[in-house]
Amino acid sequence: MKKISNFLFSLKSWVESFANKPYAGLALFIIAFAESSFFPIPPDVLLIAIALLKPSLSFRYALICSIGSVFGGMFGYLIGFKFYELIGEKIIEFYKLQEQYNAVKIMYDKNAFIAIAIAGFTPIPYKVFTIAAGAFQVNFSTLVIASSLSRPARFFLVGGLIYFLGPKVKTFIDKYFDWLTIAFVILLILGFILIKYL
Repeated sequence: MKKISNFLFSLKSWVESFANKPYAGLALFIIAFAESSFFPIPPDVLLIAIALLKPSLSFRYALICSIGSVFGGMFGYLIGFKFYELIGEKIIEFYKLQEQYNAVKIMYDKNAFIAIAIAGFTPIPYKVFTIAAGAFQVNFSTLVIASSLSRPARFFLVGGLIYFLGPKVKTFIDKYFDWLTIAFVILLILGFILIKYL
């Protein structure tokens, strides 16, 4: 466990090291793309690091992160749809997410759109949902639309906080991100309920 923790910390530091590179935007796109299908470190790590260096460009980098993540989700869907036994299953096993993967099937049977939308915003491993969406043959447009709403909501929230509050917001994000996530999910669910009964 300690070796894994040290590895992830080193990987996080490596991701953050791209922040002051001239190709930081491209690195952010690639990390966001990869995290949606197989990479363990969330792109928020690099987004925060870049935005703190250039707060005035926070929304630009949030957009780059969002686009990369949505396209990465499409790639995750392809892995699940066409190559689950060859690649997808190995990714799930590598991260020891078999139980979560099985739980996703139940969630998709109830409401795939809401499940993907919530997963896209929260710290839940998004790659499980994108790969499972393909493996369980969820409608592709459901994945794309839900991802296009939830991923930008997450990244623009981070970018917006840094844009308006500056470097001091990093401590706030680190301390209260889980609570912000819970609040957003509650609002999201209430929104769906409202739409359903209007």
